[in-house]
Amino acid sequence: MSFDDYRGVWVFIEVKDGAVAPVSLELLGAGRTLADKRKTELAGVLIGHRVTGLAAAAFEYGADTVYVYDDPIFTHYRTETFMKALLACTQKYKPEIILYGATSTGKDLASAVATDLPTGLTADTTLLDVEEDTGLLLASRPAFGGNIMATILCKKYRPQMATVRPKVMKALPREEGRTGKLIEESIPLQEEDVRTKVLEIVRRTTQQVRIDEADIVVSGGKGMGGPEGFQLIHRLAGVLGAAVGASRDVVEAGWIEHHHQVGQTGVTVTPKIYFAIGISGAIQHIVGMQNSGLIIAINKDPEAAIFQSCHYGIVGDAFEIIPLLIEQFTKALGGKEDGYVGKV
Repeated sequence: MSFDDYRGVWVFIEVKDGAVAPVSLELLGAGRTLADKRKTELAGVLIGHRVTGLAAAAFEYGADTVYVYDDPIFTHYRTETFMKALLACTQKYKPEIILYGATSTGKDLASAVATDLPTGLTADTTLLDVEEDTGLLLASRPAFGGNIMATILCKKYRPQMATVRPKVMKALPREEGRTGKLIEESIPLQEEDVRTKVLEIVRRTTQQVRIDEADIVVSGGKGMGGPEGFQLIHRLAGVLGAAVGASRDVVEAGWIEHHHQVGQTGVTVTPKIYFAIGISGAIQHIVGMQNSGLIIAINKDPEAAIFQSCHYGIVGDAFEIIPLLIEQFTKALGGKEDGYVGKV
């Protein structure tokens, strides 16, 4: 397979609630770095209905070109319609690299496109780089349960593709008024040709703030001993108005639901303050919280790996330290222990 015709870095621009999804803006930042290193253009692919106006955001966050498929048939995401549009665009313009957000939409679309082309796909990437001369994408992610970092290469096929989890990369500062080349595309696809129909969209609401949206996260690990000991994590979170997080071991032990899990197989969080209590600091967990503003670790093992990734570390027994923190934070904040909400 000759790679001479393949040029450019692409980002699939996901639309959520009528706006460009934050993960797509983050990927434009990462894509800009890759494209500049390869001295090529950065492009976005925007698919939907009445979405052409959203191309402006892609330009302001780094894209040089935006390919737009704007048609009622793309009103709701369906694998078949979006895949056909992206395949047509890929086969026409031949990008070297395509990046997707590791959301339910991005992962579904990326895997479908990879199967049909065919090409390789690296899932849940946490680090991206590219060889300047060869254009080989270096997509790294934790492997073997988070014990090592593996760099995945796709040497024999193009385009090279990867999904990247939200909040792992950082968006560039918005450059207001920046513009680029808008290319409107279309495919001969009719509704009667599509096998799936969207009958209804049901949104589930909750009173709790999502852990990945929280300003403060208090996470506990197996060092809390058991479900009873883990209640101290809930109490500290309640005083701070924080969301509760957990390590994979805690979730697998059944102490708390999976949506509280922070890490490679859980949620990536970037709060202003992150407490890691009784957490050893495996790579699998670190990649899910390493971009937090301030990381505070508490562990009785002075050699725990978590101390290599925190800003402040306390070596000691969490069962002695947490009650003291609860007492002092309660006094300082002039409040009382309450249910955690995740925002301050």
